[in-house]
Amino acid sequence: MLTLFHTADWHIGQNFYGYDRKDEHLFFFDWLKKQTKELCPDVLLIAGDVFDSPNPSAESQKIYYKFLHEITSGNPNLQIIIIAGNHDSAARLEAPNPLFEEMNITVRGLVKRTQDGEINCRDLLIPVVKNGKTVGWCVAVPYLRQGDYPAAENYVQGIELMYKALYAELSKIKTPDQAVIVTGHLQTKDALLSDKDRSERAIIGGLECVPANIFDNDEIAYVALGHLHRCQKVAGRKNIQYAGSPLPMSFVEKNYEQGINLVQFNSSKIEMIERINFNPPVGLLSLPSEPKPLDDVMNEINKLPDGEITSNSPYLEIKVLLTEPEPSIRYHIENALKNKSVKLACTVSHKSDTEEKSEKTMEYNELQEINPVEIAKIAFRNQYGDEMPENLQNLLQSVIREIDC
Repeated sequence: MLTLFHTADWHIGQNFYGYDRKDEHLFFFDWLKKQTKELCPDVLLIAGDVFDSPNPSAESQKIYYKFLHEITSGNPNLQIIIIAGNHDSAARLEAPNPLFEEMNITVRGLVKRTQDGEINCRDLLIPVVKNGKTVGWCVAVPYLRQGDYPAAENYVQGIELMYKALYAELSKIKTPDQAVIVTGHLQTKDALLSDKDRSERAIIGGLECVPANIFDNDEIAYVALGHLHRCQKVAGRKNIQYAGSPLPMSFVEKNYEQGINLVQFNSSKIEMIERINFNPPVGLLSLPSEPKPLDDVMNEINKLPDGEITSNSPYLEIKVLLTEPEPSIRYHIENALKNKSVKLACTVSHKSDTEEKSEKTMEYNELQEINPVEIAKIAFRNQYGDEMPENLQNLLQSVIREIDC
């Protein structure tokens, strides 16, 4: 029996509206170490976005390396496999690999090439070893940037060709009794996500949604995905899953279910998949649930319990409905929140719907949530009175990927 923990999208070092989330991540890592000690998985698989930034702070890296040291010291037989996500620096994440070998940790972020320029598929096939025997294989595919995948007409076709090449290479070395676990840090077409969530859509965008059928291979037992922060099955298939993020990354995610997936294999087949829920130490609160006039908002603030702000006080999002500009709105809200045990994260202003198809007033943090391709499409429509051609959308998306690299 092979047991695997699937987690993803840690985003260590995230700055949440000016608040440091170090204590929240430490709380999660303590919880994960406890789960590992109690349930004794053979493999811990982290499906990308270890860090929130490709240039994480020294403190963020210290948290990460300390966790890896402690969890491997406490569980000597644990194998850890990590792939890079779009928020990670692939090279930085792979740099400690020579040291990690002694800790039974394997990181894959870079897609390497052979001397003749071909993709080194074998480098992305990681043997899963238990009691000295190879009981499975992990097809460890990180977030793929332009140039990582075979030459193709577009991103989606390139990703499909990449996985086909890896399956072909795996067939040369796999035996029938070995489980196959495939990773990916990407967005699938049938996945559920919020249109407003910048943390999920800024890099991938709608033009890079890949079909779930790239995982249609009879040899695959389980597909461990990262990038989308909502835990979910893909296309109703229990063996293709996003683990979701352990902490909500935005107010859009405040009702998401946090945790990890526990997967058990019997030989090459899945025996069981179980969700292990995690309760983050700090909640997210939106007040009111729908935008209301400032006076109504003040009344709701007054109903909040009094108390000192602590490390576990919830983050607060205030949503106000305005009929005209109100420059002092933040001042009024901050005064009303004095002696309230909440951390004011943001104030979002909305226009009163007095005109047909009225648009809401966006603050800077809201503007960041818009997919850049969508901004360009709106600008094109306003300028030329027509939809942006698909070839221009593809060109813009390739430029975004180049900037991300």
